Parts: sequence; structure tokens; C-alpha cells
Amino acid sequence: MDFLRNLFSQTLGLGSQKERLLDELSLEGVTRYMQSERCRRVICLVGAGISTSAGIPDFRSPTTGLYANLEKYHLPYPEAIFEISYFKKHPEPFFALAKELYPGQFKPTICHYFIRLLKEKGLLLRCYTQNIDTLERVAGLEPQDLVEAHGTFYTSHCISSSCRQEYSLSWMKEKIFSESIPTCEKCQSVVKPDIVFFGENLPPRFFSCMQSDFSKVDLLIIMGTSLQVQPFASLISKAPLSTPRLLINKEKTGQTDPFLGMMMGLGGGMDFDSKKAYRDVAWLGDCDQGCLALADLLGWKKELEDLVRKEHASIDAQSGSQAPNPNTTTSPKKSPPPAKEVARTKEKEEHQ
Repeated sequence: MDFLRNLFSQTLGLGSQKERLLDELSLEGVTRYMQSERCRRVICLVGAGISTSAGIPDFRSPTTGLYANLEKYHLPYPEAIFEISYFKKHPEPFFALAKELYPGQFKPTICHYFIRLLKEKGLLLRCYTQNIDTLERVAGLEPQDLVEAHGTFYTSHCISSSCRQEYSLSWMKEKIFSESIPTCEKCQSVVKPDIVFFGENLPPRFFSCMQSDFSKVDLLIIMGTSLQVQPFASLISKAPLSTPRLLINKEKTGQTDPFLGMMMGLGGGMDFDSKKAYRDVAWLGDCDQGCLALADLLGWKKELEDLVRKEHASIDAQSGSQAPNPNTTTSPKKSPPPAKEVARTKEKEEHQ
């Protein structure tokens, strides 16, 4: 009965108050809410779109996305490179791709450092990330700040259920860059980074934190994700019905058909445009520019730009490289246009 009660509460709004906390459904309205006493705990839900300006492709953009550029691996279909059943038989394509995308070759973006600012200002409850590039950690988030929903490269394990020997990041890096398939030193089975493939369970931490975090969140900030992969996509429905939700993305996403949502238990889809809209705001455009726009309204813009410059200089000094992120601009000549203007100009873009 508790399950059914919770299901109908989430999908139909029964037994819950839909209090409107935003005085305006805009970035300015979100800013004023963030500056109020009501907003103390922020959860960020992020995907590949926050790392594209670092030079890491997203997955689903029609021409530039990862899935559109895997022909050289001769896969039966693009998603196979991240399917555990295919990996066990043919690990070679994954490790070839891993060499191209290996953590440590890229610098965090403005989005990553905006999340760090939320932490430094005592507002970040948790960052839930779909990304496996570890840039949240590089940007200064601690393990307790993160839920790496799709796993991490930081550790690796033998795939044999009777062995499960653990290996370090440095061990895996040496194997990947020597272009040899990592095999277990104990049983000779393949060793896989602890990232979640299709067909594998999400880390237990995802579910334990979800249970404790979402009942008390005051604001969701969703950035750079198509919200197409479950169960991560369902997180937007876990917050209380009054909790405002800000989407910073190239296109609107997360809008669920009400009937389908009720039947599948995936209620709480985003509502930006209907007459009943009361808590969801979409800022459409580049994620870095969206974070700069929000930081500007909050009075944090210079602090954010200074943080990015300082941290990138430190990374460059450590690596001996002065090359900036390919598309990250920390000091635009003018502030990004208001959210409503961006929404009008970007609304028809079709790529994630």
C-alpha cells in the first residue's frame, strides 16, 4: 500500500502541496529564489553536455556525438561499445575508445566550476553525474559530494565473479596506453574500469543517496543531459512537488506524457509551457554560457571566471601544457543574453 500511495502521489500529485516558490518562471526568478532563505540545498543532475566544451563528445548529437563517430570500430550498432555482453566477447573497441577519452587529458569546464562554487557557498547537497570523465573530481568536488551514477574510471575490477581483483587508476592507464587488453594478474580474465555498462546495475550509492537526498532538496539544476537513460532520468520526479527545477541545456527535455508517466511510474515530467506550469524553467543554449548567465545574476560571475582561470593555470602547470579547453571561454566580451531571448533563438535546435 505504501508503494501505491507513493506512486500515485508522485504521478498524480495526490496528497502533496504544489506550492509555487518562484515569483517568475525565468532565470531571474530562479536567481531570486536561490538568494532567499527558502533555498539551502541544491542538487545538480548533469550529463555529457557539461563536458563537450572540454573536447569530450556527447553521445547523441547527430554528427558530433560519440555514437555518430564509431564506424572505425565496426560495431553491430553504436551502443554495443558500452554493452557488457558485447564487451565480454569483444573488449578491443572499448579500450581503443578509452585511450581517446581517457580521464586526465581534459580540463573541467565552466559548468564544473559553477558546481564547485555551489559547494563552496554551502548550497550543494549533491551532484549526480552520468559522466565517467571524472572532471567533477578534478574541479574540486569530493567523493561525498558526488553520485557517479554510471560509475568511474578511478578503480577497475576483474570481470570474473569468482575473482573481482581490484586495480588502480594508474594500473589501468598503463595498460590502456600500451594498447594491450588489461587482464587480471590473478586469473587472466579481462579487467574493466568501474563504469556502468548497459546490462549492469547502477552503484548502490545511487539508490541510497537518492532515498536520503531528494526528500529535502530545495532546487534541482539539470544540465547537459537528454534525460533519456533510466533510472537516472527519473530523478527529476523524486523531488517534492514544490521544488523548482532549472534546466540548462541545448533543447527542452524531460517532458513526460502524463498518461505514459502514470502507467510507467515515471511521473513528474518537466512542464515549461502549459498554463499549469509553476516550477520548471528552461534556459536553452550552451551549458557554460547558461552557468555564466546564472552566475552573473547571482553576483558570482567574476568569482567564477577567476576560479576557472586559476584552476586551469594550475592544471597546465602540473601537466606542462598551456593549451586551453577547445571551446571554453572564461571571459566572454559581453554577458550572455537573457534566458527568454536565448530560449527563443535556440528552441529549434535539434541536437543535444
